[in-house]
Amino acid sequence: MSFEKFELHAKVFAGVQELGYIRPTPIQLESIPPIMEGRDVMGIAQTGTGKTAAFVLPILQRLMQGSRGHVRALIIAPTRELSEQTHKAIGQLGRRTELRSASIYGGVSIQGQIKKLRDKVDIITACPGRLLDHINRGTVDLSKIEVLVLDEADHMFDMGFLPDIRRIVKHLPAKRQTLLFSATMPDDIRVLANDLLQNPVNIKIGFTAPVESVTHRFYPVQMESKTALLKDILDKTETESVLVFTRTKSRAKSLARQLDSSGYKVTSLHGNLTQPKRQQALDGFRDGRYEIMVATDIAARGIDVTRISHVINYDMPSTADAYTHRIGRTGRASKTGDAFTFVTGQDVVLAHSLKKVLGEKLQYHSVDGLTITMPLTATPAPARRNNNSNGRKPDKSRRPFTLSAKTNRKPVQRSFTSENRQSWAH
Repeated sequence: MSFEKFELHAKVFAGVQELGYIRPTPIQLESIPPIMEGRDVMGIAQTGTGKTAAFVLPILQRLMQGSRGHVRALIIAPTRELSEQTHKAIGQLGRRTELRSASIYGGVSIQGQIKKLRDKVDIITACPGRLLDHINRGTVDLSKIEVLVLDEADHMFDMGFLPDIRRIVKHLPAKRQTLLFSATMPDDIRVLANDLLQNPVNIKIGFTAPVESVTHRFYPVQMESKTALLKDILDKTETESVLVFTRTKSRAKSLARQLDSSGYKVTSLHGNLTQPKRQQALDGFRDGRYEIMVATDIAARGIDVTRISHVINYDMPSTADAYTHRIGRTGRASKTGDAFTFVTGQDVVLAHSLKKVLGEKLQYHSVDGLTITMPLTATPAPARRNNNSNGRKPDKSRRPFTLSAKTNRKPVQRSFTSENRQSWAH
């Protein structure tokens, strides 16, 4: 099926043709018709499958009819990068429509955004916090919103945005179309969907696991050997662009500095950067001036760079869903990709969970002198005596696991608890 079957307005279809779109992706094929019919939709699909166009095209189609000069569509996203990416997609697909959009997010001057909003935009893409700032200042009018989109809703939950979402919704008309899109759907988001959506069409494309076009390798390694292993892989692997994920902002900055001093063309992306510096890093990575980007999970969504050949998890992500989003940055637009993950002793429980999801697609690789032999199982160690003096019973949820890691030296015994496993994400 081609996009012609949707019978889009000629000016909307012109944008589709100019971008070279020929056949809709599965999420577009299933979502666009009910959205064009005015139905609420809850869509779940893997990253890199075309969710943005799935809601942007029918929004443009709808706004071609009716009055202009006021905000009629609101798209809420969890990160500046995703908001900006959606704004860019609207500009490209709606190039011939003369519909106007504005992107609203923090980290930049609010005055420039106020000026844009005065120019009578039709669509707003926004992050929740800055949008609430505009609502409180009275610089945005949401009383005529016809379509609300929550993009990457699960990530908004992860970032604690749900209370903000509920405050924003109170300023919208009760009669509206609501669309919710995500790559995963935890129970909390399903509850939100039930509150906001009216008799929705539920669309689920595939299952929420990494895309089929990506291969997966685990490298068991000790923490102190990670950087040496990363450099060895970069030196010996044929790559295009490489996205390296760390858990913390400080580690992203430090690792990028180390790679830069070793002669690699590298940039970093993390929450401590100003918006202009974020954009500079993204633009440089996108156009190839930087071959490597070291980033926190801020880059796990909204980074639309089709030439990323490798994603390397320098630090294991905190959840299986987070792994899915990180890996979704490669293998996009019908290309193949590779995902390499460094696994230390404290990562073994999540690694075991991922093994169940990935199955035979998962491979283990070793590098002489840098990796270790690590069983992907965690066996309970004998419960330690609780010596606390407050008389409470021992917390069985904190029973330690023991992992034996064999090296060419004498065995290393690692012990860790469920408590310090939770500290990975902080």
